[in-house]
Amino acid sequence: MSATLSPATSMHTQHHPIPSPPFLRFTLPNILVPSGDAKIPNLKIFAFSSPTKDVWRRKTHVPLTSTNTAPHQPHRRNRSSAFLDHSVDMEELLSSIGQTSDEHELYALMSPYKSRCLSVRFMVALLSREPDWQRSLALLDWMNEEALYSPSVFAYNVVLRNVLRAKQWEVAYGLFDEMRERALSPDSNLIELSRKLCDFSKAISIFSRLKRSGIAPDLVAYNSMLNVFGKAKLFGEARSLIGEMRKAGFMPDTVSYSTLLTMYVENQKFLEALSVFSEMRENVYGQLDMAKEADRLFWSMRKLGIEPNVISYNTLLRVYGDAELFGEAIHLFRLMQRKNIEQNVVTYNTMIMIYGKTLEHEKAHNLIQEMHSRGIEPNAITYSTIISIWGKVGKLDRAAMLFQKLRSSGIEIDQVLYQTMIVAYERAGLVAHAKRLLHELKRPDNIPRGTAIHILAGAGRIEEATWVFRQAVDAGEVKDIAVFERMIGLFSKYRKYANVIEVYERMRATGYFLTLM
Repeated sequence: MSATLSPATSMHTQHHPIPSPPFLRFTLPNILVPSGDAKIPNLKIFAFSSPTKDVWRRKTHVPLTSTNTAPHQPHRRNRSSAFLDHSVDMEELLSSIGQTSDEHELYALMSPYKSRCLSVRFMVALLSREPDWQRSLALLDWMNEEALYSPSVFAYNVVLRNVLRAKQWEVAYGLFDEMRERALSPDSNLIELSRKLCDFSKAISIFSRLKRSGIAPDLVAYNSMLNVFGKAKLFGEARSLIGEMRKAGFMPDTVSYSTLLTMYVENQKFLEALSVFSEMRENVYGQLDMAKEADRLFWSMRKLGIEPNVISYNTLLRVYGDAELFGEAIHLFRLMQRKNIEQNVVTYNTMIMIYGKTLEHEKAHNLIQEMHSRGIEPNAITYSTIISIWGKVGKLDRAAMLFQKLRSSGIEIDQVLYQTMIVAYERAGLVAHAKRLLHELKRPDNIPRGTAIHILAGAGRIEEATWVFRQAVDAGEVKDIAVFERMIGLFSKYRKYANVIEVYERMRATGYFLTLM
């Protein structure tokens, strides 16, 4: 009985003579032969036992090419109309496989099943329960070369895990190549397995080999490699990998950033951690529900005497706000004042926005007065935020008075501010006021709503942008797919997935469809 040696084993195995030990007798479980109904009870196989496992050998591997793989297909046997999975005791079969001492015995044991009367699912389950990497490798070869199963990515990945657990790295590399030749993709979890085995250099090697083989890593593989780089203290490589992920189209998630921050904190590299923390201040923590990670990093630095700067405080304030941890946000805001930490317009704008979420308009307005008393000049974001809050709570008179005061004071009214006021008027049903405002600002009455949506979405004014968008769609005024895409992007950024679906359905109803690049 012949078999084929994969590149996994041919490169590093040598043939050793088998000593002459006593005969080993074992019993095969009852087997149903697919060509008939007769059972083969108590089939006896005589085999030489071996004191080592180094007797598993296969002949030199023939590379898989278009010329030598094509002939295999006509010779494949017709599969039985029904699998015999339930007629075979897997426990007994596993026990019998465990008593084989070389591939020839294993092939003889499995010969009654050469007609592929067992399903691929059964065979993969069998492989997953075989603890010995050499037997699982031989069983995989039997599937491919004797029973002529179609190559199974699941079977290969199970064998790869067995091989990696045994730290048979060269065999694993050979299996990688064999899978590539068969157009199969190794499981990215193999990198994680290598990490758990604490062989970081091998995990890095596997990751590199996957990429060289044209197998694009997925998010799981990237996150596993971040962990590997962290454990190996390869900090620069870990930071570079974040950039590589983005270029590959994978946005780092909670696991990614948690791993990166943990790596720095555990190695007491708090300045580097602070750098990462600051880079993520554009609401990334809130998007990823990472309030706990941000909080842990922030207070770890303070305990070790590394005082975060105002950017870090502002970031954590935003995190608390997005996570709706309003009590923590207020506490941190007042802590900054007690510690004489410089507060700026961003600090106050963040707190005003937080009060706006709970519709505490008086507290929000008091913060603006506090800004004036401390010499911090409010900006357009400050005013548009308080106008939006007043509009939501029905205090349109106060919003209009503030807007009029701003106009008469000579303060430049930016697009976000005037669009916020226009939306406040329109939501209150004061359409004439909205049009008059456009006229007074020397803007045409027919300013495209699509433009207003882009302005509001760009400023992160979710509620105002949503209101204008719905009005525009209902009126049939949205003529550009970019408006739909802008709203999908806005809702995705703030994890409002129900709204993403709403936009998509409205887009389809108007005859637009997203183009997948």
